[in-house]
Amino acid sequence: MPLVNFVNEKKQVQVPEGVNLRKVAMEAGVQIYQGPDKYLNCHGWGTCGSCCLLVNKGRENASPMGWWERLRLRMSLMFLDPAYEDRRRLACQTRVNGDMEVQTRPAINWFGENFFS
Repeated sequence: MPLVNFVNEKKQVQVPEGVNLRKVAMEAGVQIYQGPDKYLNCHGWGTCGSCCLLVNKGRENASPMGWWERLRLRMSLMFLDPAYEDRRRLACQTRVNGDMEVQTRPAINWFGENFFS
């Protein structure tokens, strides 16, 4: 069974293969939403982008990124640090197929050099 390590929360959760990452986090008591998004999120439909997280290790063990997730992440590109671009995923659109190390609630790039470019 795959092991998901939530870095910020210092939690490790063993999960069945193919399970949804958002569901895993919620069942483990890991908070993936910030501020009002705790209540005003899309509940796993992939439309709000508020469950964005970073897969630091084990990216090859995540399900392939679909066109909808890719589009949604591009829409929020200017708000997230470009250094994280290859590690960003939406928890609601990601399936766990092996061991992963996940960082929830990545920093927002309010004043970075690529904000308006």
